[in-house]
Amino acid sequence: MPRPLLDDAHIHPAIQDRIASWQQAIVQEVQAAVAANEVVVVGMGVNPFVKRARKALDAAGVAHHYLGYGSYFSLWRQRGALKMWTGWPTLPMVFVRGTLVGGATDLEKLIASGELKTLLAK
Repeated sequence: MPRPLLDDAHIHPAIQDRIASWQQAIVQEVQAAVAANEVVVVGMGVNPFVKRARKALDAAGVAHHYLGYGSYFSLWRQRGALKMWTGWPTLPMVFVRGTLVGGATDLEKLIASGELKTLLAK
């Protein structure tokens, strides 16, 4: 399912490099973690949904790698870059074997249905 992105032809050449490189360090850090770990949770401090996702994985006995980026008042630009990269508007972002599966509620559904175990068994 392709999502709409502003076509490069409609971005002035003077700002294309700035757009392409904006906050890329955090995106590359998450990409590396996703490539190196079966399950990755990207979140931030104090967010109850991040805690809920991690607790659900722990209860299911699923090891995961956690990347925490700031709180509601810090690192919001970096988190914004992750949201732009994934298209996912909220935290946590849960990745399973390189695929974004959604947030806490989506993860809980995968666990309850047994699909998470299926994804991890592939």
